Formats: sequence, C-alpha cells, structure tokens
Amino acid sequence: MSENNKKPTNTNKSPMIFFIVVSLVLTVGLNYLLSFLTAPPKKEIYYNDFIQMVEDGKVDSVEIQEERIVIYQKDQKKPEEETVASLYASMLYPESRTEYYTGRVDDANLVDFLKKHDVKFHKTVVETNIFMEFLLSWILPIAIMYLFFGLIMRSMGKKMGGGGIMGIGQSNAKMYMENKTGVTFADVAGQSEAKESLDEIVDFLHNPAKYMAIGAKQPKGALLVGPPGTGKTLLAKAVAGEANVPFFSISGSDFVEMFVGVGASRVRDLFKQASQKAPCIIFIDEIDAIGKSRDNQFGGNDEREQTLNQLLSEMDGFDSSKGVVILAATNRPEILDKALLRPGRFDRRIIVEKPDLKGREDILKVHIKNVKTAPNIDLHEIALATSGAVGADLANMVNEAALRAVRLKRIEVIQEDLMEAVEIIIAGKEKKDRILSDKEKKIVAYHEVGHALLAALQKNTDPVQKITIVPRTMGALGYTMQMPEEERYLMTSDEIQDELAVLLAGRVAEEIIFNTKTTGAANDIERANDLARAMIAQYGMSEKFGMAALEKTQSKYLDGRNVANCSEETKTQLDNEIIKVLKEAHDKAEKMLSENIDALHKISEFLIEKETITGEQFMNILKSVNEPKEEQAEEE
Repeated sequence: MSENNKKPTNTNKSPMIFFIVVSLVLTVGLNYLLSFLTAPPKKEIYYNDFIQMVEDGKVDSVEIQEERIVIYQKDQKKPEEETVASLYASMLYPESRTEYYTGRVDDANLVDFLKKHDVKFHKTVVETNIFMEFLLSWILPIAIMYLFFGLIMRSMGKKMGGGGIMGIGQSNAKMYMENKTGVTFADVAGQSEAKESLDEIVDFLHNPAKYMAIGAKQPKGALLVGPPGTGKTLLAKAVAGEANVPFFSISGSDFVEMFVGVGASRVRDLFKQASQKAPCIIFIDEIDAIGKSRDNQFGGNDEREQTLNQLLSEMDGFDSSKGVVILAATNRPEILDKALLRPGRFDRRIIVEKPDLKGREDILKVHIKNVKTAPNIDLHEIALATSGAVGADLANMVNEAALRAVRLKRIEVIQEDLMEAVEIIIAGKEKKDRILSDKEKKIVAYHEVGHALLAALQKNTDPVQKITIVPRTMGALGYTMQMPEEERYLMTSDEIQDELAVLLAGRVAEEIIFNTKTTGAANDIERANDLARAMIAQYGMSEKFGMAALEKTQSKYLDGRNVANCSEETKTQLDNEIIKVLKEAHDKAEKMLSENIDALHKISEFLIEKETITGEQFMNILKSVNEPKEEQAEEE
C-alpha cells in the first residue's frame, strides 16, 4: 500500500535556480541602493584649500586615514549622528551633506596647526570583519528573499494541487487499490447495460491472454455519458474494484492552471505513473473541462488546448496490451473535440441513463440494505412515485426517510417515512410557520382539487395519490401528487392534451368559483407552455406545422434547453399555435369542472377541513357525488 502512494521524485531544478538568480539580483540592487542613500556625496579638494578652510574657521573636525584626510565642516552632522530626516533633506539638497577630502601629505606641522585653530582630529583604526560583512550584506538578504518567495510559491503550489514549489507540474491524481475503493458491481444497481459493457474491460484486465489469442485488442478508453447523479464515478470505481487494479482518479479541471504548460506536464506525469503501475485504470471525471472542441471561431484557451493536445498524444502513445484503461465521464458529450472521441482513443461510449422502474427499485434495495426498516416496506410503490429520479436522488430519499424516523423517535423506517421523503425531494418540507388566511386556504383548496378532478375524470392521466394544502419550503402552497400505475416511455397526443387540461384546471377552478386569477398558477402555466411547445415544435403533433422540427435540444444530459431551428416569422406562428392549444385545454378544463361543480365543492370543503387527503379518500367522495347522478340518469 505504501508503494502505491509513493509519488515520483521531481528532478526539475529550474525553480531553485530561478529563485537563487532573482535573490542575487535583488540583493545586489538593495546593497547598491542602501549605499547610495546612506553615503554622502564626496568631493576632492587641494591640500592648500583644506588649509584655507581651517584658517577660515569652516572646519569642525577631520578624520586622518591612511591615504586621505576627510574634512567635516561646522554644522554638519557626522554619519553616526544622522537621522532619517537629515538623510531625506540631504537627498533634496545634496550640497548640505557634501563630504570633502584631500590626499594626505607629509606635513609635520599638521597636528599643531589643527590644535591652534581648535579643530578636532583623530586617526581611523580599521577593524573590518570581512566574514560578518559578507554574511550580513549578501548571504542574509539572499536567504530572506528566497524564503519569502518560497513561501509564496509553496502556497500557490498547494492551491494548484501540485505539491508546492517543486511540484507544480506533478499530477495530483489519487490512486486507490481495491480495498480502498470498496466498490464492486454489486454496489451499482439500475445500470445493467453499462455494467455489461464495462464487465468486458474487467475480464480483459484479468485474462488478457484469451483475447490476444484470437487477435482482439483491449479498448483503450471508454466514455461514460449521462445526466448528473446517475453513478458514472461509482461505475468507474466498481471497474477498479472488480479488476483489483490500481485506480487513478482526477478531475478534468485539475489539469488546467494559471501557468502555461502545467496541464500538459500533469498529463505526462499521470500517464508515467500509470505505466509504472500497469495494469491499472485512469479515471478522468468531467473531461469536458479540457476536452472542449478546438473549432471555436471566437478564440480559445491556449493552456487548455495544450493540455488536450498532450492528452491526445499520450492516448495514442501508450500500448493497450499493458493493461492501462482510460475511463472518462461527462454530462456534455456534444461539446467534446472530435479527435478525442474517435476510435483508438475512446473506443466506447457507454450511456448511463436515468434508471427505469426496475432500476429504481434495485437502487432503493442497495441503499436501504443498511437501514432498519419495517417488514411491510413496499419499494415498488416508492419506485413508481419517483419517475425521473437518478441514483443520487434515491439515496437522498432513503437518508431523509431514516432521518425522519429518528426525529419521530422510531427505531425503524416505515412506508410513511419513505413517501414523505419523496415529497420532501419534490416539493420541500412542510412550512409549519406559514399560516394561510381562510380566504387563501379556500383558493388553494379549490385550485388543487381542480387539478385532481381533471386527473380523475380523464382516461389518459395518472391516478391521484395525495392532495394537500400545507405550504412547502420550495414555494408551493399546496400540491396534487399523481402516481403512475406503470412505467411509461411514450406519450400519445391524447395523453398530452389531457395533461395540459390537468395543468390548467387549477387556474380554471379559481376563475369558476372566485371569478378571479391568482399568482398560484405560475408554475402550472410554465409547465403547460413547455409541454405545448414541445408537442408542436419537437413531437410533430400540430396540424399547422405537421412533422417540421422547429426546435432541437441542446445539453441533453443537463438542462435540456431547446434552441429554435426556424425563422423569426415561423417563431411568431409557433407562438400563436401554442396559444391556440392552451386555449383548447383551458376550455376543456372549464367544461369538465362546470359539469362536476358539486364534486368540486364537496371535495374542496373536505380538504379545507383536513388540509391533506389521500387519493382513496378523494375517489370515495367523488364516487359518492357521482353515483346519485348516474342513478338519476338511468331512471330518466
């Protein structure tokens, strides 16, 4: 295990040489600057001029040196008496601090002459410690500067994940062995097709001989593509766990840094480590951070492109027979460079989709196996209620259910906890501090019952599971929960039209009962518009436009936003067609609610009293209202 975590030694000495040179240059400059600021201007004069200055009474003292005589004028401070202010003044007025000197001559009468004119004098005794002077003037400044810049670069290096000054170009990939990941295919549920594709890679790493015997080559790489939370990283770890080989994991953003060339250096370092530990798996998460297409007409990022070029080169350069497999994950395959996706680099594209009904049930079983539950837990019902949820969502729901059980002081999770967890993920927690007025509560009740009635009265809609007017943290003042009876992969035009009527029924109920409109229908209107637009522009269900594709989807695995694929004139006609479809759905909802006004009143009154009713209670009240009408119609 210690060998696996050992990082290669970086023999790159250029940063150290760079810092030494910079420190040396700065030290020379600093010494020169200090000597310039502290040393006074010097001016040589003739000896007889010196004698004249003494006779004129201008000299305060003299310093007799070996080769010269230094003259200090009166009112001129000596170096040991100088202050910062005097130094600053001398820089502005150099004449006030000029130091005169003259050459020393053999003058036996000099001492008597100086005494006569009351001039102080002394002979300089030089005691220079060359070692200390060199240490203080050169070695100490260089050491201080080196440490200062070293600390700055070390902190920058750590932020970049490169190990400090000497590790800027090192890869910060983390290597795991099987017992470190602790993940196998048994821990991955709901992705049987993806596991089947990856199982072959595992088998190749275990038994390469049987593939080579027939002439088959190991795939160099596999690209895992799918929405966030579907388990792409978990699958990569499971491959490493199943194959019992080292697992290098790094994010695409870790390659790109502020220094040009660092990303390419890290790619080289990563593949060097991997080749030493082969067979192994390299996993690059969010590869779109460095793998974006280079066909960018608005210019690109040179550092990112250098990193991508190096990655392409490394993937071409290594021998797949050594057992190095590259796995990568992305949510945006459409923006990746074509050179990265070609066979020979990423040979396989493995789609990791949102799980279906059976997949969701299997995922719930994986996440709930370590949770204490009641014996009558029905995971099939939870799977039906969570259509469109990914593995991460389902794991979160199981955890929320366990937390709720603890809050309610129970020792096991029951079905009610799981259903409440589903509602928390969909609509948020109940807001107990938000108390609606009687008028608002009545409006919300009729609004939600309007949705529920249209869902119950039409053939192509999902049954009502629950109706509530308890406000939730995500902004909903109430909601109607529908649960499908089976998993559906297609929607017919009739089902879409019925769904549009259900979405608009809440607003219609407000108009019928209160003769007004409220802001509570904002989300319903938005969803209805999106569905009507998709019906016309993408699904080809409009008589006016036929099967013309007026919009296309971008970022399929992220937000899935639609982009117009038509002229401005056609966009205007498209908007008019959407308005027409929504008007038809509105009229349909208005007609059906008006025909069942008694049921609308009775169910709404019951909901106002109870605040929350189940789908079974809702259907019982609806039947009790409709049965007398049916009997009366039969008698007539």
